[in-house]
Amino acid sequence: MNDRVIVDPITRIEGHLRIEARMDGDRIAEAWSSGTMVRGIEIILRGRDPRDAWAFTQRICGVCTLVHGIASIRAVEDALKYEIPKNAQLIRNLMIGAQYVHDHVMHFYHLHALDWVDVVSALQADPQATSDLAQSISKYPKSSPGYFSDMRMKLKKFVESGQLGIFAKGYWGHPAYKLPPEANLMAFAHYLEALSWQRDVAKLHTIFGGKSPHPNFLVGGVPCPIDLNSDSAINSARLATVQNVIVQMREFVDQVYLPDTLAIAGFYKDWTTQGEGVGNFLCYGDFPEQGINDPATFLFPRGAILGRDLSTIHEVDLYAMDQVREHVAHSWYDYDGGKTVGLHPYDGETALNYDGPTPPYEHLDVEESYSWVKSPRWKGNVMEVGPLARVLMLYASGHEQTQELVNYTLQTLDVPVEALFSTLGRTAARTLESKVVADNMQTWYDNLIDNIKAGDTRTFNEVLWEPSTWPKQARGVGFTEAPRGALAHWIVIEDGKIANYQAVVPSTWNAGPRDAAGQPGPYEAALAGHRLHDPKQPVEILRTIHSFDPCIACAVHIMDPNGKELVNVKIC
Repeated sequence: MNDRVIVDPITRIEGHLRIEARMDGDRIAEAWSSGTMVRGIEIILRGRDPRDAWAFTQRICGVCTLVHGIASIRAVEDALKYEIPKNAQLIRNLMIGAQYVHDHVMHFYHLHALDWVDVVSALQADPQATSDLAQSISKYPKSSPGYFSDMRMKLKKFVESGQLGIFAKGYWGHPAYKLPPEANLMAFAHYLEALSWQRDVAKLHTIFGGKSPHPNFLVGGVPCPIDLNSDSAINSARLATVQNVIVQMREFVDQVYLPDTLAIAGFYKDWTTQGEGVGNFLCYGDFPEQGINDPATFLFPRGAILGRDLSTIHEVDLYAMDQVREHVAHSWYDYDGGKTVGLHPYDGETALNYDGPTPPYEHLDVEESYSWVKSPRWKGNVMEVGPLARVLMLYASGHEQTQELVNYTLQTLDVPVEALFSTLGRTAARTLESKVVADNMQTWYDNLIDNIKAGDTRTFNEVLWEPSTWPKQARGVGFTEAPRGALAHWIVIEDGKIANYQAVVPSTWNAGPRDAAGQPGPYEAALAGHRLHDPKQPVEILRTIHSFDPCIACAVHIMDPNGKELVNVKIC
């Protein structure tokens, strides 16, 4: 067992994740992904009013609050056949879009960039040369020598104090870092800029949802009335603020995020051949123009790509009982039918019969169960979800802007289209789709304004609101493309109450363990073949895992319904 490299916990993610890798010399022969925390939202929801589910499901995660709310209300609306007004759809699009751009920028600078940027090296940067670099790639106004001199002084004070704070425990000086000091200083400055920028971006959620995180939602529409002359509704001033937020988002993506991604990627082109994963990609689709039941109008198309084949997009049916199934062969769960069966979420179980090891343990028992995460499969295939899946789907379906962005990126880096299937391709895709979403936010805002000017201010549909009008039994699925990938909630309603509820989330698809057939999950497959400069400082593992943007709080499922403590995880 001394040939294993263990990273526990993986930091700069949401939740608790353990990665074990078996080494063959300096190369990873195989890897295992273990979600080491638990949640119990599905059990909590049983017997409750389905219209309240969104408020509970948002608590699955402290980061992905909005998207779980969206998936939940869409699940109830699908089960009860609710239609929502056009304004509500546009407002939901704007809220989801803001979540994308906010989430992706924060992930790049504050969670992922430190895998590529040597912060301490920035102390050696020449502010004038840094200014020249910044101005050569962007027209962002904060690019003067004086500005970068001030940024270097801030960093110097951090280092000289002996307390690096948020930059402590980094692998500074690691030979895998390749950026010159000037690029490191530029990235450090933009790290701080993004912290300030995100405060203003969050205003959009507070305007339409009342607060952020955990904005308010409503089955049948959105909870914010439109009245241009009212201080307690969506009025002219609030709409003007939304417009300003959209402008700020687009400017930061165009002038900072996109140029930085390309500049940093140019020094790491060897990562366009590493970290591919399984080569299969899944999208549920999102951002409808005509309604959630008309996938033909989605900005992000629905479909599956198998074996890297971009010439064929396979149809995906979220209702079909033989397509999406969750497996538990190597998870710390049992099914009534045994651990080798797979269940569609309508029939999903979160029952637990845990008798495995409790931390601290030296190694995972990878021949048995080793994760709190289940293993979803689409028609038996392991699927990657997330920005790369969406960009590939847009690219393959002929979306003009995406094709232009992807082709420009490939030409700038001088790499083939196969470079998309990699750690760096996954990271670049997140940036490119931020550009696509931010630009479309202006269109959705313009359409909302046009509706209001035409006299349409409806944001809520009251039809069928009373449970006495509901069918005795109903079931539905609510889906969205969350920033981290395909997210869906399946709900079964009986006698006006929730009988079963299952959330299959992006990090379940990506972080799941092996299934009964021995197929590794996307994290596990993507790590195979990596060479480590230093097993004690495995920055290469972090680069690929962070390229997926893990959210393990979303992916795990349940604890003992009697409240018994099953696992006590201590991180020193």
